Amino acid sequence: MIYLDNAATSWPKPETMYRTIDEFMRRSGANPGRSGHRMSIDAGRAVYGAREALAELFHVPDPLRIVFTKNATESLNLVMSGILRPGDHAITSSMEHNSVMRPLRALEQKGIELTVIQCSPQGTLDPRNVETAIRPNTRLIVLTHASNVVGTVMPVADVGAIAHRKGILFCVDAAQTAGAFPLDVEAAHIDLLAITGHKSLFGPQGTGGLWIRKGVEAVLEPLMRGGTGSRSESEFQPDFLPDKYESGTPNTAGLAGLEAGVTFVLSEGVETIRAREEYLTRLLIEGLQSIPGVTVYGTGEVARQTAAVSFNIGGVTPSEVAVRLEDEHDVLCRPGLQCAPVAHRTIGTFPLGTVRLSPGYFTRDDEIERALEAVAAIAEAR
Repeated sequence: MIYLDNAATSWPKPETMYRTIDEFMRRSGANPGRSGHRMSIDAGRAVYGAREALAELFHVPDPLRIVFTKNATESLNLVMSGILRPGDHAITSSMEHNSVMRPLRALEQKGIELTVIQCSPQGTLDPRNVETAIRPNTRLIVLTHASNVVGTVMPVADVGAIAHRKGILFCVDAAQTAGAFPLDVEAAHIDLLAITGHKSLFGPQGTGGLWIRKGVEAVLEPLMRGGTGSRSESEFQPDFLPDKYESGTPNTAGLAGLEAGVTFVLSEGVETIRAREEYLTRLLIEGLQSIPGVTVYGTGEVARQTAAVSFNIGGVTPSEVAVRLEDEHDVLCRPGLQCAPVAHRTIGTFPLGTVRLSPGYFTRDDEIERALEAVAAIAEAR
């Protein structure tokens, strides 16, 4: 079996991640921050360890400014629903995942104003178009760091500089890049960074987080309220981080696994992971481009994209290609719209979408070769 769906969820995970979760559940599976006994204290250490690992990865000075969610989608919903009010204006791009577009469209129906900056058919964004779209009531700019459809990396540092200069909050969706692409929140002038644990951070599903720049919590309302293990004498939500945004028992076993995944990334080095994925992406793009009848989308420049490669075979629907790849060649991929219809409208592949192959750090060279042979066989038989 050849797994090429890492843009959805990375697989396999580092062996240490599996062992860490198992050991936590057997030895420290209590509720963190809710009791004073040693198992609860051990659980609290696991949660804080995940914060520290992520803080190191993203060059964050205070780990307590990273709050945990169940995924990037929840983090993004927290940002948009917690900041935007009727009459506010928000800006985003035409390459966004539905985790950005759906909350924004829902808020638009409640009175916010929304500008969607049109990207090129290759998925690139001109930062000058973002600056031109800014209005006196612009409150938030939300931008993916990289497209989940074609992998195109967005100019977040340039947009961040514009937002910083204009005094506008800047939120980055790093679901596709966290762990696989160098990311410095200070250098990029990011105010809010949404991440998920189950992709290139090599953690389990159901883990994610949001980094919040100091001061932003004053205007960011919680998504929910409840027990935090702190200030239990009060019926009102704590106003300090991370407790303000972390109500209820966390996915502690998952966060223990997330720490193990992030520690693996730190030990290998993001630059090493990035170089390996660039190499695999180049093999994939060059191989697909050489197959008659195959159209590859995106910039075609591996330095400007992540390891997500979308293509189509003329005369064959993406769903049929995916079924045949699995049934006839045991290659697992992601067909269709990849939860990003606006991106597919941008690159001209709506409504059928594309076939997306996304290798990961553990993908072998021979697996890419076999996948290319499979695509060539399907293209030849059309």
